[in-house]
Amino acid sequence: MQTRVAVMSIILEDSTCAEPVNAVLHQYGRYIIGRMGIPYRQKNIHIISVAVDAPQDAISAMAGKLGRIDGVNIKTAYSNFTSQSEEEPPKI
Repeated sequence: MQTRVAVMSIILEDSTCAEPVNAVLHQYGRYIIGRMGIPYRQKNIHIISVAVDAPQDAISAMAGKLGRIDGVNIKTAYSNFTSQSEEEPPKI
C-alpha cells in the first residue's frame, strides 16, 4: 500500500466543534505522525496542525469528514514523498 505524507491545517471557528473534530482525528489516529493545537484566545478560534502518513484515500476521507463539520475550515498540503507500507489498510 502506498502512503503519502501530508499536513492538515484545521481552523475551528467555534469551540463546540472540538469534540467531533477530535472524534475524527481519533478515528484516523493510526496515521497521525504528530499534532499541534494553538488556542488563539484574542480571536476566539483554535488552530490545529496535523501531520499524517497515510494512503491518499484515507487522507481525502479524513479531510472530507472534518470539512463537513460546521465551524471547521481545513486545507491539506501534500508532500511529493511517497512510500510503501506493509500494513494492511484499516477498516474505517
